[in-house]
Amino acid sequence: MKVAESVIDLVGSTPLVRLNNIVEPDMATVYAKMENLNPSGSVKDRMAINMVKQAEEAGLLKPGGTIVESTSGNTGLGLAMAAAVRGYRCVFTIPDKMSQEKIDMLKSYGAEVIVTETALDHHHPDSYVEVAKRVARETPGAFYTDQYSNPHNPEAHYLTTGPEIWEDTDGKIDSLVAGLGTGGTISGTGKYLKEKAAEAGREIRVVGPDPYGSIYKEAHEKGEWSEPSLYRVEGIGHDFMVDTLDFSVIDEVMNVSDRDSFLMARRLARQEGILSGGSTGTVFFGALQEAKRQGPGKIVVAIVCDGGDRYISKVFNDEWMRDMGYFAPDSHLGTVQQLLDARNQEVAFAGPEDPLHEVIAKMASAGISQMPVDSGQGDLRMIEELDILRAVASEEHDLNDSVRDIARPLEGRIRPDDDLSHLQQIFEQNNVAVVVNEGRVLGIINKIDLLEFINHHSRQTV
Repeated sequence: MKVAESVIDLVGSTPLVRLNNIVEPDMATVYAKMENLNPSGSVKDRMAINMVKQAEEAGLLKPGGTIVESTSGNTGLGLAMAAAVRGYRCVFTIPDKMSQEKIDMLKSYGAEVIVTETALDHHHPDSYVEVAKRVARETPGAFYTDQYSNPHNPEAHYLTTGPEIWEDTDGKIDSLVAGLGTGGTISGTGKYLKEKAAEAGREIRVVGPDPYGSIYKEAHEKGEWSEPSLYRVEGIGHDFMVDTLDFSVIDEVMNVSDRDSFLMARRLARQEGILSGGSTGTVFFGALQEAKRQGPGKIVVAIVCDGGDRYISKVFNDEWMRDMGYFAPDSHLGTVQQLLDARNQEVAFAGPEDPLHEVIAKMASAGISQMPVDSGQGDLRMIEELDILRAVASEEHDLNDSVRDIARPLEGRIRPDDDLSHLQQIFEQNNVAVVVNEGRVLGIINKIDLLEFINHHSRQTV
């Protein structure tokens, strides 16, 4: 019989899967290391189990003891799984920016969860790191696994993840792309792969995509860093330096935005069938950049950090994505004025005293469904064909009545120097966006105008 003694024995030996639909012809082959297939659903299972085993062997964790950790969720899940199998109590602190699904999953394993404020500096006594340390100090028989300093974190990947990738690619890997959270995955795996490549007389690149707002890119390039800022991708990046990260094995740290991370995670699900989280989106956005750099004939392996089931209320929730502005056009796309310049159309106005039948004729002639109304005294209003239809059909007005009688206050205003990303927010509430500067209407923008501009911009940058 082929039977595992416990679920812990199922950690590791995850497969590589080739990406077929999001990789372009001028790119290297990209393989996804499917760490989401570990028992608790993430790459963190490897180091969680290793830390527990090593603590047991060293006598630091004894029967009936308590495992304590500060976690963004996934390390906690791996430790909670181990605690369930080994019979330990476990207590985890987690920042409040993490998904509710992660908190609920931790509790499902029997863990006690303490939620802390995300914005606190990690040295603050109420930060998730300091609270976990305090709980460990005050709890008899507790062991603080300390994933940020525990050498058995990167060791797990040196002993397992690296050898698996080397064997599964027949030693032909050219680049490893992995996220930087605690740094354990990229440090341990990267170290092993670089050593094996050196033995074979060649080199491989190790690349770490990282969120804007994290300190790692500046720390890697300059040895110092500016004040970190908030980002929404979970379980990746950091606002303080950790001991488990070995920059010496990393060739490049590249910044990736929250928007690009979340949209890439959604692409992976919809085009490759790989349901993963935002941090995996960060990794694979970077992996495609690296694949383009390497070119055809090369092999890039990227780590799938975890499964997307713990982000359904966020990354895969259209309303949340819309509220956060991630469905808006990229802010680098341009300004409202640039769209107006590209379209080069004059605005057709209605006068406040114009009869409705004349306005209907103007709209039909211009092929539009709404017109701004300018009294010349700074009182800007809007008349739309639906307003006219309702007014006439209800017999409250007839076609000889003036526009003034049914025109509405002007809504959906936007400035010419605003980013195009602001348009999406307006379109959620209004049919059109009205470009206004110093009391003058400069243009009317509808959804198809924006789509045509994006389409033109995309063709120009290919």
